[in-house]
Amino acid sequence: MTLQGTIVVGVPRPQSSGVSGYSGCQNVMTEKNFPLPQTFTAWCNSHLRKAGTQIENIEEDFRDGLKLMLLLEVISGERLAKPERGKMRVHKISNVNKALNFIASKGVKLVSIGAEEIVDGNAKMTLGMIWTIILRFAIQDISVEETSAKEGLLLWCQRKTAPYKNVNIQNFHISWKDGLGFCALIHRHRPELIDYGKLRKDDPMTNLNTAFDVAEKYLDIPKMLDAEDIVGTARPDEKAIMTYVSSFYHAFSGAQKAETAANRICKVLAVNQENEQLMEDYEKLASDLLEWIRRTIPWLENRVPENTMQSMQQKLEDFRDYRRLHKPPKVQEKCQLEISFNTLQTKLRLSNRPAFMPSEGKMVSDISNAWGSLEGAEKGYEEWLLNEIRRLERLDHLAEKFRQKAAIHEAWTEGKEEMLQQRDYETASLSEIKALLKKHEAFESDLAAHQDRVEQIAAIAQELNELDYYDSPSVNARCQKICDQWDALGAMTQKRSEALQRTEKLLETIDQLYLEFAKRAAPFNNWMEGAMEDLQDTFIVHTIEEIQGLSTAHEQFKATLPEADKERQAILGIHNEIAKIVQTYHVNMAGTNPYTTINPQEINTKWDKVRQLVPQRDQALIEEHARQQNNERLRRQFANQANVIGPWIQNKMEEIGRISIEMHGTLEDQLNHLRQYEKSIVNYKPKIDQLEGDHQLIQEALIFDNKHTNYTMEHIRVGWEQLLTTIARTINEIENQILTRDAKGISQEQMNEFRASFNHFDRVRLTSCFFFSFSLSSLSPLSFLLSFPRSPCCSFWYHVSTHPPLLFLPLWDPSPILSSLLVRTGLMEAEDFKTCLISMGYNLGEAEFARIMSIVDPNRMGLVTFQAFIDFMSRETADTDTADQVMASFKVLAGDKNYILADELRRELPPDQAEYCIARMAPYTGPDGVPGALDYMSFSTALYGESDL
Repeated sequence: MTLQGTIVVGVPRPQSSGVSGYSGCQNVMTEKNFPLPQTFTAWCNSHLRKAGTQIENIEEDFRDGLKLMLLLEVISGERLAKPERGKMRVHKISNVNKALNFIASKGVKLVSIGAEEIVDGNAKMTLGMIWTIILRFAIQDISVEETSAKEGLLLWCQRKTAPYKNVNIQNFHISWKDGLGFCALIHRHRPELIDYGKLRKDDPMTNLNTAFDVAEKYLDIPKMLDAEDIVGTARPDEKAIMTYVSSFYHAFSGAQKAETAANRICKVLAVNQENEQLMEDYEKLASDLLEWIRRTIPWLENRVPENTMQSMQQKLEDFRDYRRLHKPPKVQEKCQLEISFNTLQTKLRLSNRPAFMPSEGKMVSDISNAWGSLEGAEKGYEEWLLNEIRRLERLDHLAEKFRQKAAIHEAWTEGKEEMLQQRDYETASLSEIKALLKKHEAFESDLAAHQDRVEQIAAIAQELNELDYYDSPSVNARCQKICDQWDALGAMTQKRSEALQRTEKLLETIDQLYLEFAKRAAPFNNWMEGAMEDLQDTFIVHTIEEIQGLSTAHEQFKATLPEADKERQAILGIHNEIAKIVQTYHVNMAGTNPYTTINPQEINTKWDKVRQLVPQRDQALIEEHARQQNNERLRRQFANQANVIGPWIQNKMEEIGRISIEMHGTLEDQLNHLRQYEKSIVNYKPKIDQLEGDHQLIQEALIFDNKHTNYTMEHIRVGWEQLLTTIARTINEIENQILTRDAKGISQEQMNEFRASFNHFDRVRLTSCFFFSFSLSSLSPLSFLLSFPRSPCCSFWYHVSTHPPLLFLPLWDPSPILSSLLVRTGLMEAEDFKTCLISMGYNLGEAEFARIMSIVDPNRMGLVTFQAFIDFMSRETADTDTADQVMASFKVLAGDKNYILADELRRELPPDQAEYCIARMAPYTGPDGVPGALDYMSFSTALYGESDL
């Protein structure tokens, strides 16, 4: 609305309903003796005091034009031309003309008002000019329902006072005489200032004075009228009443704007504070989880072996406690961390805030990498433990075998050096020499027979060294001693043989029977010693087939005993024949058989020992066979459960994947469906625990393989943990979609339309997967698939993704199986996304599409998730707070200043949010700043990520 105020001196004009209907300066004192100058003076001072000055006499104080120009600058907020500071009349006329020209520039047509009249102190002209200023700058901008300024102000008063009894505002003169209209306006906006119920219509003086005093004291509205003048005048001056009432309008209009601005800021700050708390919670949870992983990995990477089987068993038990007690809570924490991160990002998007970037090293990807390192160390630690147990078991077996063979050899070598060092051949007869020579040949045969045992002892010692046996020094010392002694025996044997050969030509007598006895007794004796050694040897088997093989070999050995007994009888027959010849021919036998130290008693003793050890060996094989049968039962018990649980986990993963992609029904239906799935999954936990118990029995029984199933406990654990994580993550995604739908006002039909559009361009792809069988000692399925050479006719895919949450667990089979799966990926490629937008009516250029892709695909993966698609579509229609809106709200609180003070924030905002702003706002550095000024503009842009907070 533009006010064309025309001031005509001495020429009456017709009245109209608008503000411009005032007819001229001659009517500024319409009511006799009504003090209009007092009202105008108070109105002028209410603005001049903002500049630190005031007027006393309205006719005199505006004559030099200085305070008139200052008044116009204050009420317009604009700078006028530089005033003249001289005291001469021409200077004063120049200043007044500048003021009148400024008024005319605002669309007010001034007629018959000249600078000379104002300088001369013409009261009527001066009051007419002030009234024109009041009309233009205080009343003209008032508009209610497209009415004129005066009618708008009157309509505003009528609406505000409508609920009050005894108040009927119809004009700007007699309707205000009883003072109830002023009190009603104050009570309507500030009810705590006036007890309206105690006011009486028949006491206008009290009512008027109460309203004027309260307005001056609490509303910063100067007292422009006197109660006595209003009561004592039949018809109060309309212009004075309008001037005073307009001050109420502006005072209460500003308060309403401030309240609206304060509410907007409170809302924005509340959202920001909640998001900051979520960020702090995420940082703490991420720090705690990463610290636990950091402490745990060194323990899992510790490969310092123990020397005893008991110590290694304790390490294995500690590792089981870690798996059962310590790790599961951390799995839940990791899942909760991902859920919290996704929820926070969704809330930030909904509130038009920048995405949350965790501290360095605390991203979800960093936690996933750390978790992957933990699981890698965990798998390596378990394999190391099992290998160490096997190694220690092997070491104990080899050490015992070494001690047995060494003891037998040492027993055999006892006295051999002394025997070889004898010089009995020097005084022996020819027959004795012959006997000594034959005896020595028999010894050489025996020595050669023991060569294998010495080599076996050395080989066992070498293997113990290679396996890092803890008592290797004593083993090496004993082995070295045996080898040195063996070399010495060989040298002494060679020396004695040469001596006997030199004497052989002198001695010809030889007892053939002794020689034959010695030749047959020595191998037989060696065979018996070998049989005793084998019968006492310990054995390690892991399957029924292996123990059956040992039993078969033992039966074959027992089958040779009759033939061995015949050989024994033959050897004993030779000895009996010798005794018979000696007795018959009275041969002079000096001592025993010169060709061997073996005698019939020794042969019989060792034979009895062999016969005694055979049933003991039978019993040991029977017991081991029973133990292997029990192990086989444990294998089948574990396999029966694992072959059910493994496919069950895979089916659940595939069902969750289908639900997350197909999305039948409303989001609430999908959420309820997923929670029912989650409940059924959690109820399945006792079967997993039962399988863990069977697995523990298998490990305690030292069973390392299971041919009845290709599922290991590691497969089941990984699948179970992934299943729990996937269902939780899928539920969280649906919850975030509900949150997005509700926050953005998206209807279920719109959500279904978004899903239909997304699924239409979410291409169906053929994925071929090879699944292989692995034993515990082989590579893991994941590492094998990643390292297997690619084939031109197929691809290998071991995929875990949150969009959709699919897990391809191996369908293990002894032979490769080609499984072709038709699946939706839950991801839309960039070209498909562009086609989708074009089909929905978007006219996209390359630059615009690149901008949209930067929003929906900030990581530049070339893929668009369903959540990002919903966020983009909802932002196209939703109305959210912006930095400009918040900045405008702060400007209202600051009274249109470019800065705001701490006291103003504390007055308009709740205490906690006021202090929040004060702590984060930077000092204002503009040229119009004052001490303590705060920069609300940079703070507003920082709230929305457009600058740093």
